[in-house]
Amino acid sequence: MSQGNIEKKTGLIRCYISRCENGHTVPSIVTLEKFAHALEVPMYALFYDGEEPPVKLALARNDHGFGASGRDFRTLSRFRRLLRHTSPQDQKLLLFMASKMASRNKSGRAR
Repeated sequence: MSQGNIEKKTGLIRCYISRCENGHTVPSIVTLEKFAHALEVPMYALFYDGEEPPVKLALARNDHGFGASGRDFRTLSRFRRLLRHTSPQDQKLLLFMASKMASRNKSGRAR
């Protein structure tokens, strides 16, 4: 596939595509998703050159700390489910608010 074809399918300019292809710039995750969509391959295929799809790794369980069991686990699970359906813009807002709340000390004053 030519850079011109990729340009049409991704909306990225040809000189940027060339810079990525030649290692002069590092594309973002969003750009990598555009490349994968344009090439009609799953995103992992951009990083993996094996014949068979890679084996999914089991995520390590959090056996200690917040969310490990009980009420914290249920709360964390609920947040995970809800965040899957939240727009990226709203996720950024939530993270901004959480960082502001975390930067306050116990007396309620900003650090």
